[in-house]
Amino acid sequence: MINPFELMKNRVLRFMSEPCDQVERALMILSGLPGLQVVRTAEPNTLEIHYSLMDYTLAGLERALEREGFLLAHDFFHHLGRHLVYYCEDTCRHNMEIRGHITKKNEKEVFIGVHEAHVRPELAGKPPELREYE
Repeated sequence: MINPFELMKNRVLRFMSEPCDQVERALMILSGLPGLQVVRTAEPNTLEIHYSLMDYTLAGLERALEREGFLLAHDFFHHLGRHLVYYCEDTCRHNMEIRGHITKKNEKEVFIGVHEAHVRPELAGKPPELREYE
C-alpha cells in the first residue's frame, strides 16, 4: 500500500533563458490546471510545481509544455535526474494499478508449473516418448 503522502510530489521545472517570457506564460498555463500548484522560485527560469501522482506526472507535464513550444533546460545532470524521476513516477503509478501480485498466494503452483514445462537442453532434441529413459 502506498502512503498517501508519497503521492504528493514537489518538482522544479527549469526553462531555457530564451525566450525570456516563457516562464511567465508557463506559470499562467499551469496555474489553470486543477490539482496543480505552481510557484515562482528565487532561481531564474524555474518554477516549482506541487501535484499528486494520481493526477499528473512530471513526464506528462513536461511533454505538454514542450508541445506548446516551451524550451526546457537539457543539461546532462538535469536530463539524467528527470529521467530517473520519470521512471520512479511511472513505476509508482503502475504499482498503484496492481491490486496484488498473482504469485503471492499461489507461488508454489506457479513455480511447479514452470518447472514441469521446462525442457532440459540435453533432452530438447529427443522425441517426448524417449525423454523419460535418460
